[in-house]
Amino acid sequence: MRQYEEESSYDLLEEEAAGWIVTFSDLVTLLLVFFVLMFSISTMNLNKFKYAIKSIQLNLGEERPAVDLLEIIEETEEPGEKTFTLEDIAGIKTKEQRIMDDINDIIDETQLGDHVVITRSDGKIMLRIRGAVLFDSGSAILNPDSSSILDQIVKIINDYPDYTINIKGHTDDIPIRTEKFPSNWELSSIRATNVLKYMIRSGIDPIRLTATGYAELLPLVENVSAENRSINRRVEFVLEKKKSGF
Repeated sequence: MRQYEEESSYDLLEEEAAGWIVTFSDLVTLLLVFFVLMFSISTMNLNKFKYAIKSIQLNLGEERPAVDLLEIIEETEEPGEKTFTLEDIAGIKTKEQRIMDDINDIIDETQLGDHVVITRSDGKIMLRIRGAVLFDSGSAILNPDSSSILDQIVKIINDYPDYTINIKGHTDDIPIRTEKFPSNWELSSIRATNVLKYMIRSGIDPIRLTATGYAELLPLVENVSAENRSINRRVEFVLEKKKSGF
């Protein structure tokens, strides 16, 4: 009898010890449902979402919803359906989008919209500035006027310390052969390095910065005209979030 009681107590303890697994499974299931719901909302069509919300409100007994969805989300004036993200509903912006907005403010303030382009891809933000904005032809010395935009870029970089910056120099395909610049490699590299030095003098941590020269190897457009060559002569700032260490 005593042995039977000991075995029963042991079985009971095993059942109690395994009870956490059920609770944990329920928690994981709830989290999965939550993320599926968030994804569904983030990709849902606006009109369908409005219809669903109103249906829920009416089923809860509201003859006319007190707050219409139109008061929360502005309708586009153009006909047709509008898609939106969870970011639009909650008013939450990702850090990447905030950086993009800050840079666009700089472009508007400096009125350099024709010479500055910003793009975002694969978690990286690229700010592309035509070489003529920063340098004279055949020179790697920064123009006095270049500080107006570089100082603004420095401010943004300081505002987002968890991003690294790779500064890339590019030229067109016209060869250069001077005592100071034997080729476009030297010109593009020294231009990128001089921009990097400006950033360091302005207080940016050097460990966040790299500078690379690509000469004429990565043209944006074919070098078949003066305008195209002007586009290819550029300096790029590539902002990328630091990799987490382990």
